[in-house]
Amino acid sequence: MAFETILHRLDNRASSNPNGVAYRDKVTGSWRETTWAEYNELVGKTSKALMKMGVGDGDVVSILGNNRPEWTLMLLGAMGVGGVGAGIYASNSPEEVSYIVNHSESKVIIVEDMGQYEKVKAEWHKTPSLANVVMMEGAEQPDDDRVLSWEDFLASGADIDDDVITSARDALRADQNGSFIYTSGTTGPPKAVMLTHENLSWTADMLANAADIQAGDEVLSYLPLSHIAEQDNSVHIAITVGSVVNYCHEGLKVADYLQEVRPMVFFGVPRVWERFYAGVGARMAEAEGAKAKIASWARGVGSKATAERNAGGEPGGLLAVQEKIADKLVFSKLREALGLDRCKIFISGAAPASVEILEFMGSLGITICEIYGQSEGTGPTSSNLPGAVKFGSVGKPLPGIEVKLGPDDEIIFRGKNVFPGCFKDQAATDECLEDGWLHSGDLGSIDEDGYLWITGRKKDIIITSGGKNIAPKNIEGALTSLELVGHAVCIGEQQRYLTALITLEPEAAKRFAEANNEDVSNLHTSEALRAHFEAEIAAKVNNQFARVEHVRNFRILPHEFTVESGELTPTFKIKRAVVNEMYSAEIAKVYDMGQAI
Repeated sequence: MAFETILHRLDNRASSNPNGVAYRDKVTGSWRETTWAEYNELVGKTSKALMKMGVGDGDVVSILGNNRPEWTLMLLGAMGVGGVGAGIYASNSPEEVSYIVNHSESKVIIVEDMGQYEKVKAEWHKTPSLANVVMMEGAEQPDDDRVLSWEDFLASGADIDDDVITSARDALRADQNGSFIYTSGTTGPPKAVMLTHENLSWTADMLANAADIQAGDEVLSYLPLSHIAEQDNSVHIAITVGSVVNYCHEGLKVADYLQEVRPMVFFGVPRVWERFYAGVGARMAEAEGAKAKIASWARGVGSKATAERNAGGEPGGLLAVQEKIADKLVFSKLREALGLDRCKIFISGAAPASVEILEFMGSLGITICEIYGQSEGTGPTSSNLPGAVKFGSVGKPLPGIEVKLGPDDEIIFRGKNVFPGCFKDQAATDECLEDGWLHSGDLGSIDEDGYLWITGRKKDIIITSGGKNIAPKNIEGALTSLELVGHAVCIGEQQRYLTALITLEPEAAKRFAEANNEDVSNLHTSEALRAHFEAEIAAKVNNQFARVEHVRNFRILPHEFTVESGELTPTFKIKRAVVNEMYSAEIAKVYDMGQAI
């Protein structure tokens, strides 16, 4: 064997710690544990079954469902026979599922339940390469000879010798594809990002070392495994270091799972941290008298202590004593209530986080390390890490990754995490890869300490009718930091000034409605709310930016943006082009109203 793949690492861990817990799941209703030896055996059985189905070098297996052991087993099983795993977001429509199955030429797809099977069935006639569907454990079985239950699937390769699978693993090459990450498509059909075995193994090593993730560390797997960040966390890093994965197959119950798992490492997209911020902020706002004074004092102490640590120091003297008291009275109780009392590193990624939220959580002893990257870089490019954090930045380049800025301030980087290209799309490959350097499409700056700051995205630049180029990212971040705002999208292409579409944060909206005797279902029409926003935007948003970047008007929408309604990708990024098209009438009305702020 010339190269150690994730599969070989799993085999080694099964030999060195056969009875250690590899993962837990609650698919059957109560927690059950799987050891490293059992994990490795199940991956072997999956590989045998896929080999029996004719899956081999370069063949793709699609995976459709929420985070469950079978998801990972199918990915690793495909990799083990020289194949490729291609995740599909559970929220995808039948047409989107069909596109990926067809584009990847998948021979086999595993689905979570009958609802997901129906998506495949509805479009099966358009996917000629697809021969079989496998149902995850416990799913209802359709009356179709082409569909296997999980148990029958695993049993189907029993006559294949173990040595055959070992030989297939040993034949894997560093430059061979192991995983396809289908981008969530903010600007059109998703692209298939090809990630090699070297991409996956090298990145897992680098991230685990940088974040100091250790054997036995508990992690919660709840973000879609179709996204590279969760795949790194729950599969490649977990196997590399021996962390324990706890599968949350009910994404809406993540708060409950946090209480039960109490992870040591927690990765959240900004929307998750926004929910924590809203909930904790509301509880603290309700405090009165002595409790309110203690909370305010503790936050002041927490901000100072966090600033010391972020700069690489450690609180000493009086501040150290005060922090211990603040921790006992406030911080420890808060972390316990959130299920984060054992957590040693808090990470945010996939989209920009609000500086206000980072500072607020930091004042409560929860320092969130913002990480930056993309699927084409197997996840990470740069990151804040404990002891080296600047809120608002995305940290320093991670070890082994070179970062520079192009002539137009585009972020460009190279390293062993950089992908070889897009599957069946040379034009897309050529657009972002040049001499081994990946052109991210993001705009940035690097400060005197080497920290990277994201200033916008090339394709998101708004050009006003006056010819001014405006990057909306930071303006939208300032808007979403307002307590009542759920999402915000800046508008202004070929217009004289900027306006914004705003959605309401549900819990904050309820509180505002109650306090102002308003009907929450019609709050978007409230004059009191509009006046509130006008004052907030003038005082807390526009004062941060140049005059040309001021938000002059806005429209409050009557509902949230969701994945299901089409405004968000499965990773909760806003589909800017979709929003502009869906709300063209509302946008026209905003400009018809004239400038309001």
